[in-house]
Amino acid sequence: MSKILIRGAKVLGGEPQDVLIDGELIAAVGTDLSAEGAGRAGGAQDMTVVEADGKVLLPGLVDLHTHLREPGREDSETVLTGTRAAASGGFTAVFAMANTFPVADTAGVVEQVWRLGKESGYCDVRPIGAVTVGLEGKKLAELGAMHDSAAEVSVFSDDGKCVDDAVIMRRALEYVKAFGGVVAQHAQEPRLTEGAQMNEGVVSAELGLGGWPAVAEESIIARDVLLAEHVGSRLHICHLSTAGSVEIVRWAKSRGIDVTAEVCPHHLLLTEEMVRTYNPAYKVNPPLRTERDVRTLREALADGTIDIVATDHAPHPHEDKDCEWAAAAMGMVGLETALSVVQETMVETGLLDWAAVADRMSFTPARIGSATGHGRPVAVGEPANLTLVDTAYRGRVDPARFASRSRNTPYEGRELPGRVTHTWLRGKATLMDGKLT
Repeated sequence: MSKILIRGAKVLGGEPQDVLIDGELIAAVGTDLSAEGAGRAGGAQDMTVVEADGKVLLPGLVDLHTHLREPGREDSETVLTGTRAAASGGFTAVFAMANTFPVADTAGVVEQVWRLGKESGYCDVRPIGAVTVGLEGKKLAELGAMHDSAAEVSVFSDDGKCVDDAVIMRRALEYVKAFGGVVAQHAQEPRLTEGAQMNEGVVSAELGLGGWPAVAEESIIARDVLLAEHVGSRLHICHLSTAGSVEIVRWAKSRGIDVTAEVCPHHLLLTEEMVRTYNPAYKVNPPLRTERDVRTLREALADGTIDIVATDHAPHPHEDKDCEWAAAAMGMVGLETALSVVQETMVETGLLDWAAVADRMSFTPARIGSATGHGRPVAVGEPANLTLVDTAYRGRVDPARFASRSRNTPYEGRELPGRVTHTWLRGKATLMDGKLT
C-alpha cells in the first residue's frame, strides 16, 4: 500500500495536525509533515494526500451491537452490505449479534460470520455468540467452543430476547468468567411486556397501545448486577433506555460491580411523542421513552455511568415496516447516522467533546469486546484504523443513499450535522470523499 498523508486534521478535535500512514500503521503525527513526491488519489506517485481542512480525525469507531442478519435473513442485510454501511458511518469494527437463522450458538456459525466479515474487507466483524441454544433460554450454548474457535468470541448475548431465567444467567456469568468473557443482557422481563407496542405511560394510554413499562428493564438489570457481584463476573447492559436503569447501574458501579452499559443514538434523540404519528419507523425495542429519560441518558453518557454508544443497527425489509403499527417489526438502522446523532445530542450541547466521543464510540467498546487493534490512540506505531469527519456539514437524511440493504430509519428527511468523509481500515481506504471504495 502507498503512503497516505492526512493534512490539517483536528486529531480528536484538537489543534490541526498531519498524520502519515505507511502501510497498515501510523508512521508520524505532527505539523508540516513532508508531502514531497505526493500525488493525488489514484495517481502514480507513492503518496496520497488527503486535505482534511480542519475536519475531525477519530480512531475508527467500534459498534458493540450490530445486527447483520446473515445467515438466514439476507433480505434484510448481509455481512457485506452491513459492513459497507459500517464503513460509511466511520466504523472499522462491528460486533454481530447472534439472532440469525440458524442462531450463532455454535463454533461453526460464528466462524461463518467471521469469515464473511474477512471476505468483505470493509470492517472487522466480531461475532457475538448466543448465551442459550436457539435463544430459547433453556440450555447454555457452546460458550467455550465459540471462544476457542477461529472467531475468538468474547461477548455472548441472546439479544432480541432476555435471559430471564436467573439460574441460566448465573451459569452463563460463571462460565465466561473462566476466559474473561462478558454476557450482554437484553433487559426485558417478558411477562411484564406481553403485547407491548411502545413505552407505558400517558401517551400509550391515549393511543390505546400496549405499554412496555420501565420496570421491565430495571428489574432485570437490578437482578443481573447482583448476580454479577455474586459471581465476580463481567456484565454488559444492552440498549439501556430509562432513568431508573441509569440509577441502578450507577449504584452497581459504586459498589465495584463489573458492569458496563450502552445507549443507542435513537434513545438520545427521540421520545415516545414520535409514536403519535403511528409511523412504524419509530417502533423499536426497547421503545422510545420520555423526555426525562432522554435527558437522563445524555447526562449519564457524559458522566460515564453509561460507558458507550452502540447502534443496535436492526435492518428490516420494506414489507416488515410498511404496514400498520401493530404488525410492524421492531428496530431501526443506525450505522450510517450514529455519529451525526451523537454530534447533535452530545457535542453540540456541550456534554461531550470529540475526545470523549472517541472514548464512548471507539476506545471503550473495543476494550469491552476485546477487539484487538481497534480503539487505539492516533499515535505513531498504532494500527491505521481511522475515520475523518466533516463536522461543519449539515444535510437531510436520505435513506435512498444508504449502503445498508434496508431503509428503516427514523431520521428520513431530518437535518443532522456531520458527515464521515473517509474511513481507513489498517491503512486501506474503505471510504474516500464520502464514497465507498
